Amino acid sequence: MSRPENFFDRFGDGLTRFLRLESAAGLVMLFTAALAIIVKNSPLEGAYSALLHLEGQARIGTINVEKPLFLWTNDFLMAIFFFMVALEIKREALTGSLADRRQAVLPAMGALGGIVVPALIYLYINVDDAGASQGWAVPTATDIAFALTILGLVGKGLPGSLKVFLMTLAIIDDLVAIVIIAFFYTSGLSFESLLIAGLLIAVLAGLNRAGVRAMAPYLIVGIVLWVCVLKSGVHATLAGVITGMFIPATVKDGHSPLDTILHGIHPWVAFFILPLFAFVNAGVALEGLSLANVIDPVPLGIMLGLVVGKPLGVLAFTAIAVFVMRASLPEGVTWRQMTGIACLCGIGFTMSLFIGGLAFAEGGAGYARIDRLGILLGSMISAVAGMIILRSARRRV
Repeated sequence: MSRPENFFDRFGDGLTRFLRLESAAGLVMLFTAALAIIVKNSPLEGAYSALLHLEGQARIGTINVEKPLFLWTNDFLMAIFFFMVALEIKREALTGSLADRRQAVLPAMGALGGIVVPALIYLYINVDDAGASQGWAVPTATDIAFALTILGLVGKGLPGSLKVFLMTLAIIDDLVAIVIIAFFYTSGLSFESLLIAGLLIAVLAGLNRAGVRAMAPYLIVGIVLWVCVLKSGVHATLAGVITGMFIPATVKDGHSPLDTILHGIHPWVAFFILPLFAFVNAGVALEGLSLANVIDPVPLGIMLGLVVGKPLGVLAFTAIAVFVMRASLPEGVTWRQMTGIACLCGIGFTMSLFIGGLAFAEGGAGYARIDRLGILLGSMISAVAGMIILRSARRRV
């Protein structure tokens, strides 16, 4: 006779089911972002700031990396996030939604429009300020975890192909974000470090070409590559991308190293790295801010880029793909539903915060707080708009 189920059994089962939800990661990030804002504007603000500036050091011989917690999060932990993104892009390019070019045309065009139009809106508003114009890429980003969270909340009754479209578009969006970081947010290059990094990339390529399937050599070289890229002046997260691209994807004896490491790393990224990033970066001091600050050029450009530019760009370029390039909408999907998905693409949050930190570190001080105001408001409005439109579209399915 089995023993009766107690509270802890039920709680454990409930927690397991929650962690399996695709929307769970976004909900956890939403909680940590809200917590950061609350703590930043409470008597605990001093403790919050002290935590962010808590120094951490990694040293091996003469190689020394010393950073505060918020930079370890933004430079090292986000390199792991981009490592995962690279693995996802490689898998989709080989066997997924990006493998068939005809299927990839629609989300690729949507992603392109969702980058070009928000950037133009932002630049139009901030064209007279050279420092502020550095933030042109901030409203071009899409936070895939938050977007999928909202879609998951209203997804019942909607075609499953909508999720595939959104995920593919967001993956392409992330790929473009990587290119933007590499080319536009790099300064003070060290050619000695770049040369060593180049040699390490050659080692990764050699490991891949030799058919090495053990993960340890790739990860060891990847960590050393991260240090070299960090010292080179190029943003260190690119080391994660490069390492991920060389992880073997071929299946042998029913085993793919890429799939194995992707499945292993995904929960850590979803439930630790991204929530910690949100907690570290979303803390906006509200004292001295008012609704009047929303119409300052930087937050206004970001907010309009996310709320107006993203859906307008995604829909316009998607329409070009359908009516000019002879692509077709996903099976069972209507233009109303596409409008809701296009609005969800305006949830920039994590990626926008990340790019904003790079942009205004390069462009100079004075924009950090108000750019976050635009990101948070723009992402929130986009989420609400997307939810409302998709709910109305769901009733028509």
